[in-house]
Amino acid sequence: MAAPPPALRGASRQLAPVDQVATLLLAMGKPAAGRLLKYFEPDEIKRITHSASRLGAVSPDQVDGVVESFAEEFAGGASLVGTVQEVEKLLTGLLPADQVADILAEVRGNANRSVWERMAGVQESVLASYLVKEHPQTAALILSRVKPAIAAKVMGHLPLPLRNTVMRRMLAFKPVVDEVMQAVERTLHEDFLINGSRNSGADTHAKMADIINKMDRQQMDEALTSLAEARPKSVEILKGLLFTFDDIVKLQPRARTTLFDAVPNDRLVLALKGTDAEFRTVVLSALSARVRRMVEHELNGGEPAAQRDVMEARRSITDLAMDMAGRGEIEINPGGEDDALIR
Repeated sequence: MAAPPPALRGASRQLAPVDQVATLLLAMGKPAAGRLLKYFEPDEIKRITHSASRLGAVSPDQVDGVVESFAEEFAGGASLVGTVQEVEKLLTGLLPADQVADILAEVRGNANRSVWERMAGVQESVLASYLVKEHPQTAALILSRVKPAIAAKVMGHLPLPLRNTVMRRMLAFKPVVDEVMQAVERTLHEDFLINGSRNSGADTHAKMADIINKMDRQQMDEALTSLAEARPKSVEILKGLLFTFDDIVKLQPRARTTLFDAVPNDRLVLALKGTDAEFRTVVLSALSARVRRMVEHELNGGEPAAQRDVMEARRSITDLAMDMAGRGEIEINPGGEDDALIR
């Protein structure tokens, strides 16, 4: 989206860039605005629509500041009020009816839902990487307001030192003044939820973690070492988002049992080849007595396997663990103790 006009001169309130775009389009009216809207991307139209529906009254001076090239048209003091109804009039006939209905349904629906309710739809790993960049007190405040089940999953993605700090701050909370809470909600809405289509699944750290997670151990170590030289803070964030085959021993016993109940025996046998006795003991303890005997028999008497096949089996188990965690079936705990076993 092209940059909007500079900040308003002498405005009684500061309009965000997207608010200035919404003001300009509403002030231009349907015909002129229609010629511009067709150049916007769908997600940009949604952002503008959200802004316009919440714009409220805009003074003549503010309108004049946004549309300097049309100063004479607004010299008489014309003002405007941004509402859902005005947006509907603007979009009707310019976009397909079903697209207009979808946009307005989302706007009306979101207007009746709090920021905290909408946070429930944010991917835990994305929210975690967002919070890692914030002050621990801010992270603690946000996690104290979302649903406990969501907060628990997000905690599992945070690096251990930050997780402990956040939990201590949550225990020591005092009542938060309304102004502070409103500022946090406004920031989440503008910087996180409105841009959700871009942030969700598109967060750079979450994407990079997913890529690194699929590397073998040597490649992963080399990548993290290289990144640490230039971007040490990013590496700390990435470590909090990674979950490798090594991290299986950090799962709670019940989570390990649930995971391996879904893993075929032959794949588990293949994945355990080349691991040390300590690692095997932890994994085998999660199996039923019958399955454990079968796996041990195969490991003791089986032939060596190709390293590529072993790594593929481990990767498939890791991917399964991440999928199950995403569905809430287990909780993973990356970023815990630094006692990972040999991959």
